[in-house]
Amino acid sequence: MKQLIEGANLPQNTKYIFIGDYVDGWSQSADVISYLIDFSKKNDCLFLRGNHDELLYNYLKTGEKLSMWLNQGGESSIKSYLKVSEVEKERHLHFFKNLTNYHIDSENRLFLHAGYTNLHGPQYEYYPNLVYWDRTLWEMACALDTSISKEDGRYPQRLKNFKEIFIGHTPVTRVGFHEPANFANVWNVDSGAAYKGRISMMDIDSKKIWQSEPVYSLYPDEKGRN
Repeated sequence: MKQLIEGANLPQNTKYIFIGDYVDGWSQSADVISYLIDFSKKNDCLFLRGNHDELLYNYLKTGEKLSMWLNQGGESSIKSYLKVSEVEKERHLHFFKNLTNYHIDSENRLFLHAGYTNLHGPQYEYYPNLVYWDRTLWEMACALDTSISKEDGRYPQRLKNFKEIFIGHTPVTRVGFHEPANFANVWNVDSGAAYKGRISMMDIDSKKIWQSEPVYSLYPDEKGRN
């Protein structure tokens, strides 16, 4: 992540919206959170909550270790905290607690980690945590028949609520892409960094993309979530 941000060398007034899942898979999860906290002190940042962030937060608060989480990168995150001081751990707990579930900007563009299921938007979800677990929004966008117009009654209402929707959660590598991918008005910026892919960053206005080196190449002795 540091390589990506420093390499892009964006102007000081840039607003950064981080889409979530800052941890799990590689050995520096705790270091990443420290980096983001320090970075946000000098830059305008919005941090969204990912499912892996919530799982790690629950562990740090209660010691809860879900087996599914451990097998999907949780074990490496636990190890990364073994040498973290209590003072630093408190900083991280505060960071995780204050993550944002979703954000709608002044141009009616939606940002969230995964998706939503309510026809009217994420603010109406009965279960708020769906916004960082859902995969149906992306699957629907990928499978949408492009011949159906927005005026057609069959067009998904969820795609009519916002000008654009920016998500992560489901790697675009699963549908054959290596950069952020777009279907309908949904942009997915998860390019599989926890596996064999890169970390991606995109200018949401121009759609210019920056990417890191394949993350696994920076950790040659580790498996990530592979």
